[in-house]
Amino acid sequence: MAEYKWPPMNKRRVMGQRLNRVDGIAKSSGRAKYSSDLNKPGLLHAVILTCPHAHARIKAIDTSAAKNMKGVAAVRVMAEPGTEVQWAGWEIAVAAASEETIARDAVRAIKVDYEVLPHIVKEDDLSKVGNRAKPAGEQITGDPDKDIQAAEIVSDGEYGIPVIAHCCLEPHGQVVSWQGNQVEYHPTTQAISTIGPDLARSLKIPATQIHVQMDYMGGGFGSKFPSDKWGTEGANLSKDSGGKPVKLFLDRATELTIAGVRPSAFGKIKVAGSKDGTITTWQSETWATGGFAGGGMPPIPYVYTNIPNKRLNHTAVSINAGAQRAWRAPNHQQASFLTCAAMDDFAAKAGIDPLVVFDKNAGYTARAEVYRSQLKKAAELSEWKKLWHPRGDSGSGHLKRGLGIGINTWGGAGHASNAIAKIHPDGTVEIEIGSQDLGTGTRTVIAMVAAETFGLPVSAINVKMGDNRYPTSGASGGSTTVGGVSSSTRKATVNALAKLLEVVSQSLGVPPDQLEAVDGRIQVAGNPSKNLPWKAACQKLGVSTISEAGENNQRTAPQEGLNTGGTGGVQIADVTVDIETGVVRMNRLVAVQDCGLIINPKTAESQCYGACIMSICAALFEERVMDQQIGRVLNAEMEFYKLAGLTDIGEIIVHLDITPEHDSRGVIGLGEPPAIGGIAAIANAVANAVGVRVPRVPLTPDRVLNALERRNA
Repeated sequence: MAEYKWPPMNKRRVMGQRLNRVDGIAKSSGRAKYSSDLNKPGLLHAVILTCPHAHARIKAIDTSAAKNMKGVAAVRVMAEPGTEVQWAGWEIAVAAASEETIARDAVRAIKVDYEVLPHIVKEDDLSKVGNRAKPAGEQITGDPDKDIQAAEIVSDGEYGIPVIAHCCLEPHGQVVSWQGNQVEYHPTTQAISTIGPDLARSLKIPATQIHVQMDYMGGGFGSKFPSDKWGTEGANLSKDSGGKPVKLFLDRATELTIAGVRPSAFGKIKVAGSKDGTITTWQSETWATGGFAGGGMPPIPYVYTNIPNKRLNHTAVSINAGAQRAWRAPNHQQASFLTCAAMDDFAAKAGIDPLVVFDKNAGYTARAEVYRSQLKKAAELSEWKKLWHPRGDSGSGHLKRGLGIGINTWGGAGHASNAIAKIHPDGTVEIEIGSQDLGTGTRTVIAMVAAETFGLPVSAINVKMGDNRYPTSGASGGSTTVGGVSSSTRKATVNALAKLLEVVSQSLGVPPDQLEAVDGRIQVAGNPSKNLPWKAACQKLGVSTISEAGENNQRTAPQEGLNTGGTGGVQIADVTVDIETGVVRMNRLVAVQDCGLIINPKTAESQCYGACIMSICAALFEERVMDQQIGRVLNAEMEFYKLAGLTDIGEIIVHLDITPEHDSRGVIGLGEPPAIGGIAAIANAVANAVGVRVPRVPLTPDRVLNALERRNA
């Protein structure tokens, strides 16, 4: 039986190297074509008409004027009369035309008669949502009432983190066409192997009639798994137009309104314990929304799950707004912020360094030794001993500096994945895998794993992916892609190499198990002088091609050890706050991240950098702003839906635990965990700087100044 385990650290020649991405030049030069770049001959442009009301019933629709416009190829109704619309932006109709401007004129010509109904679009005040509240039921552990009465320190706080949008640079959509009974489908997706069957169900055709191809995609963050209504209607428009290709991508306003959001979370939290910083009770009333269906329940107390006395009450709130979708570690950012802010406030109430509180209570976590080590390392990298001060004691002057802590945990094992490795007689190597590269370096990782197995340079590996004609591989979610594709690639390449060694063994006069692939040749192990160059070895195949499969099976993967799950991390933020203007500036964000085997340290660190930037965006800028009167998103465009710019980020320091101990755990995905703790760390750093809790993020200047005004009052 083939031995699939990863080579030891000291034996690796490719894995563990800081290599550039194999598609970096194609992307930076513009040669890489995204689905939204495709402009096929005869292309039609499609535009969606959306409802302007947050809650309404459709009484009648008249599309006749639109259908009769010159240049309009097809018009379809997406919501029939009688439909009860539950949010502004609901898809009503769609038109396809020879030019985008004509399609826009066409949807403006569609007449819709609405019965406008009452709506609710704000959830930050639980007392004002009425019957939209859905309590989950109280959960009690231990005796929180008794412990709070006996506690030396009791801290109360109110906290809030708002709904934010995914804000993908490439919006949702696709180019799609019918060719006979075959659908050519070019979406922007996180799910090459599963989006085809999803579209097929909507079109009521066999999944074998859908060909999916996507070479590159511009961001998803958890929002791009299904084919959606725009996928179905794009295909139907093509069919109605005689098979012409139809390009239908959401405009920015629609993208930010209906293409998925991260739910909010608000909470009233009480933390009790002793003067030495030991926490003994957690009590919280929380509520959240992700749209009409309600909101997720943040897992609090986060990471510190084993606090002995707990009372938890959570309410999901339904509002008339676009629905939630998975967003980079669903529910974890909210839980980390609520928990870490409350723990930081407890430390301030007790007059204790919060680093002591987070460390002292690490026994309540699942991996106490990991978090204690990470707290120590993060404190060292952030110069905690030198820069930290009691809350508000940041000296005179209007610029105040502060430090704060955030924590994370995540799974990140490998999804189900299949790959095929091919060795051709001319020495060329191909890896076929029905996965997708979201921009995280998946192509590079696959090429590096194959190169390691075959003893070849990365440039010798041709990775073929982004097409559902290749072996099925899981959707990119939960930070499971790298674990899945690296494991299936390793198995496929080991199997293929074994076949080649069988063919070559007779020429070298030793059994196959005494041969190895190293530095572009097949050689006798321990005797490099007895070898065949790679191409010469492959010529022994004659006219045959070796084609071997490999599978990452989620059921058996933990025993095989190629990939595992379970990470933790600590982040410390260093900020400066101008108390005259309320502006928060990032000095530094330190991310100490637990990891498993790292295939490419450069791309692994890049994942952490990106995650930290996302945290900075959410902590300081991002927020979906709803207007209760008109029921619409007020900032559904890039001028007022703010993201961090280059000068807003400050220095980011990433420390990965790349050691044999961590290496032995196999590959663990790193996309999501470093995106969790930064929001809490930044919020706590601001509280440390200005001497008062700013209860809600993003930490905009007005919120900082309001908190300072309340403190002064």
